Amino acid sequence: MLAAFIVLILMYYKSPPSKKCPPPIVPPGQWGHKATFYKTLNLTTSPQSSTEALKKNKTLMLLWSWPENKRFDPQVCEAYFGFDSCQLTDDKSLYSSARGVLFFHKDIQDDLSNLPTLRRPRFQRWIWLNTDSPSNTRRIEGIQDLFNLTMSFRQDADIQAHWKVSYRTNTDEPFQLPKKERLVCWITGSDGLHTQSRESFIYYRELVKHIKVDVFYFAEFSRSEEYFLTISTCKFYLSFEDSIHRDYITETFNGPLAAGTVPIVLGPPRLNYEDFIPGDAFIHVGDFPDASKLAEFLLKLDKDYHSYIKYFNWQRSYIARPHLIEENYEFAHVVCKACNHLSVYKEYRAIPDLYKWFFV
Repeated sequence: MLAAFIVLILMYYKSPPSKKCPPPIVPPGQWGHKATFYKTLNLTTSPQSSTEALKKNKTLMLLWSWPENKRFDPQVCEAYFGFDSCQLTDDKSLYSSARGVLFFHKDIQDDLSNLPTLRRPRFQRWIWLNTDSPSNTRRIEGIQDLFNLTMSFRQDADIQAHWKVSYRTNTDEPFQLPKKERLVCWITGSDGLHTQSRESFIYYRELVKHIKVDVFYFAEFSRSEEYFLTISTCKFYLSFEDSIHRDYITETFNGPLAAGTVPIVLGPPRLNYEDFIPGDAFIHVGDFPDASKLAEFLLKLDKDYHSYIKYFNWQRSYIARPHLIEENYEFAHVVCKACNHLSVYKEYRAIPDLYKWFFV
């Protein structure tokens, strides 16, 4: 019995890690130009055959259209996110066999001509996916009562699109602050820094009167490791949302959390952010009467290491995982998460008026 026990122990430590687990996360302090930050994925975009999709005996979700035609390898659901109980396909011949069909709101035509014409099976769920805020969502007449499941940034959606922090399993692992080379940074997709009328740009123009802000553009980053490495060199990062709505907190907030940087948030009220992360993990612009007072506070923190490092106390209990910024993978997380939801939860609901719920 003792010999058998020893053999089992040796087998456990020498066996390779399960392929079902996501690739290990590289701590910000270990990032480098040659760091293997993400597992290399096969970018094959051809649809799966009917036999391949059905033979695995898994919950089948049909992707009615690729969001904004950004195709990715369905294997990313298991390889990166660890979701292995659902099968994703874009083969419309499998419509009658799919437990769920995912529809991306932006891709639905105004006349509904690109929606299914076949009768919906009784067991099938239709999922409404919308990653935009109400301000950026167009109304399409005739879809208000078509869906059984909703997926959006809203907390009361059936499936939340947020990139959430997770509980840390190893609480003894010390936090390693990345090397800081810049004070305040912002990565934006728009070049209209001095002309845009959105609140985020208005606030930025006031802030730069009092403190230096290093500005980068999303187009400068083709790989996720470059994006997160840049953020990690900044003490503070402007996590400004493009519109302000309840629960509308996007990857612009997750980026600095995952990179080891303090986010300065402009979006919903502070209490709404605290639904997702401890309140001492970020700085809210609403805590200051104006941009000059915020700048004054940041300059003081820059000289006070002990006060600054307290903004990372949350890392003792939580961990923020880097998201994928590569263009083809922009919607990979939400699509895979929807597929996984179908395999785990069987509940659904009747939604008599989608817009009455969403546009509030």
